Amino acid sequence: MNAPILVIGATGRHGGTGRIVVERLLSLGHPVRALVRTDDERAGTLRRLGAATVVGDLHDRASLVTAAQDVSAVYFTYPVAAGVVSAAANLTSVLVDVNPKPHLVAMSMAVSSVGSPSKLGQAQAVAEEVFTWAGLNPTVLRFGGLFHENVLLLHGATIRENGLITNSFGRGPAPWIGGDDAAEIAVAQLLEPAPESARVSYPPPAEVIDHAELARMVSAETGRPVRFQPISAAAWRSELESTAEAEPTSPVNAAMAQHISTVGGALSQRTEPLIAADPDALAAILHRPPTRLVDFIRRNLPHFEPATTRV
Repeated sequence: MNAPILVIGATGRHGGTGRIVVERLLSLGHPVRALVRTDDERAGTLRRLGAATVVGDLHDRASLVTAAQDVSAVYFTYPVAAGVVSAAANLTSVLVDVNPKPHLVAMSMAVSSVGSPSKLGQAQAVAEEVFTWAGLNPTVLRFGGLFHENVLLLHGATIRENGLITNSFGRGPAPWIGGDDAAEIAVAQLLEPAPESARVSYPPPAEVIDHAELARMVSAETGRPVRFQPISAAAWRSELESTAEAEPTSPVNAAMAQHISTVGGALSQRTEPLIAADPDALAAILHRPPTRLVDFIRRNLPHFEPATTRV
């Protein structure tokens, strides 16, 4: 049997790329080992799909040793939260002792840079440097689009309750890509031979749709008024921090608040996205058209409706 591919982040809640990577690899006949923090229902679901699971924590080096043994490739994704540098350091410390070295594919963001105004963008860049300095020759995917899943994560509650989208993106050119499409791009890289040196690529967004147009799309699909209200980066950050404090189990957290409000504020001053949309390039990788934002809305309509209208 082929050596398994280790998937980190298979039970993640933001974007869900890890779970989709697991599903896609299994459908192609590749054995999968998933790192899970707890042996809960989500881990059980992965096993029912056909994956092996290993309990471990990226912030506990010793717990990663078994997970990394005899794997051919590793998919690394980390929540939009603080801690990615120490997580990458622990994983690196384990992988440098593995022979042969697995192909490491890291999910990243276009704002990954030590000079980024986003603190998470800075941390992500340092994490990537750790992988490279250790000689792991990672494939780094710095996606240039917001995941569709951000709409529900950041705005689902206010859309349902008040018909409102509020953030700091203004009329800036918001780039979009589906989390499922990002996951399939990662799978394609995992199945490629490891590069001889670190390789960084910038997969483009599928489309550019500002948040006023997003509000109109949601309104059209749900049949109820939804409007966009721009606010300052500082105001949105404060709102998100309040959400994180009120809902400690939510994926929304203080580090995410600083990151996304800062990215929104920067994009609100631009007339073009950092990376131009290129659906044809994505289609060539995916062997199908990329998922559109309107498709995501239609697929998740019940999550945009007020609780009183849901059956």
